[in-house]
Amino acid sequence: MEDAMAGASMIMNDDIDGAEERLRKGDSAFHHLGIGVCVFMKSILGFEKAIMVEASNRLYDCENAAWNEMKKAQKEAGSAAGAEDRIYPPGSEYALVIADSQLMSAVVGVLHESLTEGIKGFYKLRKAYITLDGIMQAETAYLKKKGLHSNSSKEQIASSSNSISTGRGGANDDTDDTDLEFVDADETHPGAQTTTNYEGHLAGKPNSLEKKIGQLSLDTDTTPRPSAEKVGTPVSLSSQSLNPGPDSEIFNNPIDAFVHSGVYMCFGCLLLIISMVPPTFSRLLSIVGFRGDRERGVHMLWQSSRFDNINGAVAGLMLLAYYNGLLSLADILPSEEDVKKGAVVGYPKERCSALLTQMCQRYPDGGLWRFEQARVLGNSRDLHGALKILKSNTNSKMRQVSALNNFEMALDSMYIHDYPDMRENFLRCIELNDWSHALYYYIAGCAELENYRNAFHAEKKDDTQIQLHKKKADELFRKAPTVAGKKRFLARPLPFEQFVARKIQKWEDRSKELGIDLVDAVGVSPVEEMIYLWNGPKKMQSPELEMSEKALSWGRMTAPEEARHKIKAEIDEQAVRDVCRAAVARSLGHFDQARELLDSVLAMDKLAFKGATKDDYALPAANYEMAVLAWAEVQKPGLRRMASKADEEDWLREKTEECQSWLDKVAKWEAFVLDARIGMRVQTAMDTLRWYKRERGWATA
Repeated sequence: MEDAMAGASMIMNDDIDGAEERLRKGDSAFHHLGIGVCVFMKSILGFEKAIMVEASNRLYDCENAAWNEMKKAQKEAGSAAGAEDRIYPPGSEYALVIADSQLMSAVVGVLHESLTEGIKGFYKLRKAYITLDGIMQAETAYLKKKGLHSNSSKEQIASSSNSISTGRGGANDDTDDTDLEFVDADETHPGAQTTTNYEGHLAGKPNSLEKKIGQLSLDTDTTPRPSAEKVGTPVSLSSQSLNPGPDSEIFNNPIDAFVHSGVYMCFGCLLLIISMVPPTFSRLLSIVGFRGDRERGVHMLWQSSRFDNINGAVAGLMLLAYYNGLLSLADILPSEEDVKKGAVVGYPKERCSALLTQMCQRYPDGGLWRFEQARVLGNSRDLHGALKILKSNTNSKMRQVSALNNFEMALDSMYIHDYPDMRENFLRCIELNDWSHALYYYIAGCAELENYRNAFHAEKKDDTQIQLHKKKADELFRKAPTVAGKKRFLARPLPFEQFVARKIQKWEDRSKELGIDLVDAVGVSPVEEMIYLWNGPKKMQSPELEMSEKALSWGRMTAPEEARHKIKAEIDEQAVRDVCRAAVARSLGHFDQARELLDSVLAMDKLAFKGATKDDYALPAANYEMAVLAWAEVQKPGLRRMASKADEEDWLREKTEECQSWLDKVAKWEAFVLDARIGMRVQTAMDTLRWYKRERGWATA
């Protein structure tokens, strides 16, 4: 096992080929898992269909190998002495391998273009959930038996599977799956049957560290969350709210450490990912029948990250991807001060920095960790510093890491308005990654459009440069829809590819109607629109934001005066421009200006956004932006004008409810092209408001 895990850890040090070579020399279930992780990492980082198929096959082989090893271990254990003193049931290490394989298979299935494969993926998520729950119940029961949960309520040792709407099943309880229209490949060995093998840690005298393990409950409602009573305690990597770490006597057996860190990593990933599913995807969750828990998932990942093994590395990578990636798209989050006091739903800057330093020390050659270092700088509004790291991190041994690095470099180039670099970086994405060539061509065309507009409006006009950039922008825009639709998600077109196809069609229709060229038919800067959709203003400093203000001027258009007047009169065009301008104004601290712009959008006729080529996201985005403004007032004391403490409390509650009402409107909005993207921001915002209301004693349930 240790050899296999050491081999798998080489992936995190940028040596995936070396990892595969080492792992192929072994034939254990752990070596199969390591190879599965290698191919899985390639598939999710590169989104390439052929590699996804290979990953599915490898993980299937791994699951079967682990099943055979688990049954063998259970048989050999029998009624061996000391069974009652084991933390985990016999075979738990192999059950964990099965759950790992199922989880990775599920992710690959959901990313697959087939709806059937996607549904199978969600079903595997459920099976993995039950398997992991069985192992965690065993750990809790062991601790209770040793008196380490003496002060805990029954609820604190309850199964975490109470999040599964179908309830807790037995080892062979698959009755609730009989209505599914497919047969899982491994139905003969359900993942929940994990109850009899393994020779792990035998009980010794309980020490103070062991007792602290009882502080982390398995139940969603009782997992330790920083409470108002602990509000003055900063959260750090060594936070005592976590379980005993790898130095504890309780984990002196490597198999115990592997099982504990692996279960916490897997369960943490599950709970966190599912908690971020946008409201519009809630119907998909009914297939698996359980819900996520962001706070508990984050706690579990932090616990796993303390272990110096592949489980800890994956947990650390997941945490950094969540904080530096997904949370960077969010606006409604706890303040830095609240995070230091224990707000789990926020961005713990110092803690993430410590984690990243730790991972860089463990894996000094890992390009993934340098990539995350750049994202930390980007989120700190140091885009030039981020670009410096990204430009020095282009020669990774893993092409998938190079692709991630290059895409981030393309986005950061966009945020600083470096149009030539932006164009080249997005075109390079086409060479490195198969995910969405339509989007890459489109954004490269957007960059070339800005080059054309710069040349067109230059004091000293150069007709050669004007025509060169105009022709190139036209070529890139026309290329984008020809490669759209090749990638699908659960049998549906990718939202951004739908967006691109609609946008190009809109410009083509307009150019024919007005008798002008395609490139001249573009209205609002599509670069600024992309910056808004990737939440670029959150990473930009005043100079970049002021450049965005200028780029959003109607004067940047290149159409003749009469055509320009007609473009400006289009309702959805006005709405997109004002939403982008409002986000820029808010980021500059001009809240009154932002609200005025949004009020003009909210007053527009909703029917004006109906149509095959209309920008239907603008209205729900305006509602979301109003929620962000309300939250800004909650978070910034300088904006409050209260006469007394009581008045301030009432005002805070009123503003919080105002924020909630705007979010509720967006969550209930009818389907629109980018609803998943806006929905992720809304979901994070709602988690933040639930935390805030709970902290202030306003929670109704």
